[in-house]
Amino acid sequence: MILDRGSSVPLHQQVAEYITSHITNGEWVTGSRLPSQRKLADQLHVNRSTVTAAFEELTAQGLIEGKRGGGTRVVNNTWGLMAKRKPADWGAYVEAGQFKPNLPMIRTINEAEFIPDIIRLGTGELSPDLIPSEKLIHLFTKSSFKPRSLGYSEPKGDLQLREQISYYLKKNGINAEPSSILVVSGALQALQLISIGLLDRGSTVLLEKPSYLYSIHVFQSSGMRFCGLPMDSEGFMPDQLSEFKKEVDSAIVYTIPSFHNPTGTVMSLSRRKELLFACEQERMPLIEDDVYRDLWIETPPPPALKSIDHSGNVLYIGSMSKTLSPGLRIGWIVGAKPVIDRLADIKMQSDYGSSSLSQWVAAECLRTEIYEEHSSYVRNRLKIRRDHLLSLLTNYLKDLAEWHKPSGGFYIWLKLIPTIDPRVLFERALQQGILLNPGVLYDRNARQYLRLSYAYASFKEMEQAILVLRNLVLELGW
Repeated sequence: MILDRGSSVPLHQQVAEYITSHITNGEWVTGSRLPSQRKLADQLHVNRSTVTAAFEELTAQGLIEGKRGGGTRVVNNTWGLMAKRKPADWGAYVEAGQFKPNLPMIRTINEAEFIPDIIRLGTGELSPDLIPSEKLIHLFTKSSFKPRSLGYSEPKGDLQLREQISYYLKKNGINAEPSSILVVSGALQALQLISIGLLDRGSTVLLEKPSYLYSIHVFQSSGMRFCGLPMDSEGFMPDQLSEFKKEVDSAIVYTIPSFHNPTGTVMSLSRRKELLFACEQERMPLIEDDVYRDLWIETPPPPALKSIDHSGNVLYIGSMSKTLSPGLRIGWIVGAKPVIDRLADIKMQSDYGSSSLSQWVAAECLRTEIYEEHSSYVRNRLKIRRDHLLSLLTNYLKDLAEWHKPSGGFYIWLKLIPTIDPRVLFERALQQGILLNPGVLYDRNARQYLRLSYAYASFKEMEQAILVLRNLVLELGW
């Protein structure tokens, strides 16, 4: 090797690279003895001090080691070399991944929910004191029915659970055999399976605007694009479907007809029939997300779209997370058998089935009517909680905001009258220990809205949070 004396790379580094190249190509393997410093200096036509500096650098890297009387030997040809290399740019991999990251504000919310003493005023889950922990413990210790197996369940989910879901659905007017039901790990997994298993990249999802679906990226990660359609007091407005169908090659409709997230709107029966008819006419499949159905307060919602679907056009999503326990992670998809077969195959490829223990608990809660009894209890408690939050809003925000009284679900869709940057409001509230869900998470144009939940925070926390909110609105608004 002839060193380049005109290079900007110092000679000792060139010597180090020369030695490293002999190690990497296997000529000088681990344990082999290197030529002496004097011999290398003569061979490379440099001063011995230059070789000494190169040896010291390689020793610091852990590639070589010198012993008195034993010369210098190669001691590492792997990790030492890797340490020299430029670290992998994991950030580039993160950005290049197929599954899109959550919105920054959503990631902040997900992390902040676990901050001690944080007041979660927008959280879409039950308060811990509304979860039937004692009944579930009793179920584990006293039930005469024990899990048949804690191994993997069959592709569509535990048969006993699917039979119980089938019976439960029939009470809601939905006739679905166990073979047409797929057990999933919550409604979110149902949406993910549908997005990767049934829809083509480039398809359009027509949905209400605002919508919970805007706050997650399961469909966008699969190459879908969203097209939001306006709502009125009866929910989704289907009269525009035909116009949008002319502009797209492939489209599917997604709706939350009962206690819509985030607005709390309930789609009327006549509107449900109109939507079904429009989808059938335009040959557009429809996803019905019905996870809030059992959380009615005054009166039950109209029949599910699936219950009046006579063409198999509706894929129906249900869940126990909102009523029984979010941590149970049990939901279901109901649809035509070939569709369910396809989704079951994809689910097996992704996680080999939902938790056997959770499925057993869910089946027992349905079989023993724990679920039905607890649903009634939760509805009563949600009414009290809703009325308390409405009272607080009337006392502290009637001059600063507008809202409608929800008839079920978890949420009040609050419109602030003053113009406030939602991100500033979110950050300032978080600094004071209040976690909000700004409307821009569900519609980028809903800058004056907040999704307030009466399901999680205690009465005392609600009042504290609304007081803070009033002060922030007065400070930041107008």
